[in-house]
Order: sequence, then structure tokens, then C-alpha cells
Amino acid sequence: MKAVAVISGGLDSTTMAYLLRRDGYTLEAISFNYGQRHIKELQGAQRVASELGAPWTLIDLEAAGIARCLAGSALTDPGVAVPDGHYADESMRATVVPNRNAIMLTIASALAASSGAEAVAFGAHAGDHPIYPDCRPEFVDQFQSMVSIAMQGVAEVRVLAPFINMTKHEIVRLGYQLGVPFEETWSCYKGGDAHCGHCGACVERCEAFEVTGIPDPTRYEMPSVAPLPR
Repeated sequence: MKAVAVISGGLDSTTMAYLLRRDGYTLEAISFNYGQRHIKELQGAQRVASELGAPWTLIDLEAAGIARCLAGSALTDPGVAVPDGHYADESMRATVVPNRNAIMLTIASALAASSGAEAVAFGAHAGDHPIYPDCRPEFVDQFQSMVSIAMQGVAEVRVLAPFINMTKHEIVRLGYQLGVPFEETWSCYKGGDAHCGHCGACVERCEAFEVTGIPDPTRYEMPSVAPLPR
């Protein structure tokens, strides 16, 4: 079995790649520069691919001029501030990059078909659902239908989202069991020298380690002190 793993360098997609390897998949990794201000995450993606012995392809959407189509998000537009707080907060909608996963999965699916892979996988999880429409189960189902039609008679590519109904702390617990090098992953949306500790990605990451009791190797500028959302 072979799978193309979309890895960002973050905790979720890294754990997903380790899970796929455990489950017997031969991996090919793909990552994207879409103009994200936290582009340093791609350094982690390259290291993870190397450690797993997976060929790594970096697709530079910015150089191709596609990234300008994704402007307007706090993740891609320096004129939009990255909000602090929980993913459950309405302010987190500023971090939505419209259609990002559809673009990435479309390219990854083409790679899967051309390289003889049976599947393409990404790391969306349940904590993403309130804010990101392209991380919800209905998106995965509809994207699978689209890929099946688009490649009918050419290739059969399954879309895998193994964490689609899992929480962040469940992913951390699984990653710990799989031996994931959490210290090499990057979550912070602000892309500084250390994790800021206050953006939505940092708050969720910090709390996941706190809830599981697993030691957090992350260096934060200031660890989150926000209460868990009710």
C-alpha cells in the first residue's frame, strides 16, 4: 500500500504520517508554500519526511502566483492580525484560508495517481470543525466523490482523514504512543522564533499536552493561561 501524505510540519499531520507508516503504508510526502506567515513549519515537514524515509515534494504556490488568490486571511496577509484565543472563538475565522485543503488535496491526488498511490491523506481533526469548513466530514465525503469522478477509469484514490473525529488531545496521546518527535513540529500561526503561546494553534497545542499529562517539549514565548472552552 502506498499513500501520499499532505504534511505541514505541524503536530497533526506529523502524527498522521507516523500512523500511516505504522499501518503499513509506503509514504510519499507533499507540502505547500501558500504564502503562510508561519512558513518555518515547512522545515519540520522536510525533517519528518526524511526521518520516515519518504520522498518529499514541496509545491510552491507562492512562486506560481497562486498564493495571491489566497490573500485576506490572517495566515497569508500581513495586514490581517493573527487573533489570540481558542478555536471556538468567532475571532478565529480570520485564520480561514478559503479552499486551501481543496487546492492541496487536488494536487496531492494528482501526485497519488501519477505515482501509483492508492490514497491521499491529510490531518484534519474534530477541533477544526467549528472554524474550517474544509476540515469537516462532509467536505471529505464530497471531495472523495469529486476525485472518484475526476479520475474515473484512470486511477482509484481514496481520501484518508484518520483524525476527522478525534480531538487534539487524542492525537497527542496517539503521537506519544507512536514516538512522534513533537519537538520538531511547529503549530504557531505567528511564525516567530518560538511558539507565541496565545494564537489559536498554540492554545490548542498547549492544552492538549496539559489534558493528557504528556510532557510538552514546545518552547513558548509565554504559555497560554486561557481557560479551557466550555
